[in-house]
Amino acid sequence: MEINELAAQVRKEQKKGPARRLRQKGFVPAIFYGRSAENILLAVNNKELLKLHKDKKDHSFIKLIIDDGNNKKIEKLSLIKELQVQPLTGKFYHADFYEVDMKHKLTFEVSLRYIGKSIGVENGGELQHIKREVKVSCLPTNLPDHIDVDVSALDIGDSIKIKELKLAEGISVLDPPDAAVAAVAVIKVAKATPEEEAAAAAKAATATTETPAAAEKTEKEKGK
Repeated sequence: MEINELAAQVRKEQKKGPARRLRQKGFVPAIFYGRSAENILLAVNNKELLKLHKDKKDHSFIKLIIDDGNNKKIEKLSLIKELQVQPLTGKFYHADFYEVDMKHKLTFEVSLRYIGKSIGVENGGELQHIKREVKVSCLPTNLPDHIDVDVSALDIGDSIKIKELKLAEGISVLDPPDAAVAAVAVIKVAKATPEEEAAAAAKAATATTETPAAAEKTEKEKGK
């Protein structure tokens, strides 16, 4: 399990004015909370949070290194529960950090990694990735980076369902068990519209009714 560190500092005010001034200084107002933890008002550096977000590490475990303002450092393991973004500017507005208790199961979104070449694709079908991720429940220490889905045996018309996924011990998927994650379908051939069929028929009729004289004239013009 990957853990990324993020520096934070305690903030004492939660009104709009102080929060706005924090943003102007390059910080994001935040809060840390959990099932057994007291709420802690925080401020985190916007650039450091942005880097985690760009590297897609804001979905991993984050160890908050909190400066309490009294020359003491507090470490809290967390996940970003919510990251609010200003619609017009795209800048971070507020972040919620949720306490991670290593002894309690949590719900996570885990990506699916498709492996193998489907038999159905070799037979002319099309592989469809119906789901890119699934929701799982497990202890933080059991959280996988991804779940492999082997599509090698899928032929045209076959599918793989949630209940058929191969999971490590201690992990359960919360999505409906009969929901499909991948399938191989027949490639549909585009059918011509009535207008296109009529135009093609008219063109064919014109070609077959061309007079010998006209055909001879066309050949002579080609030879010039």
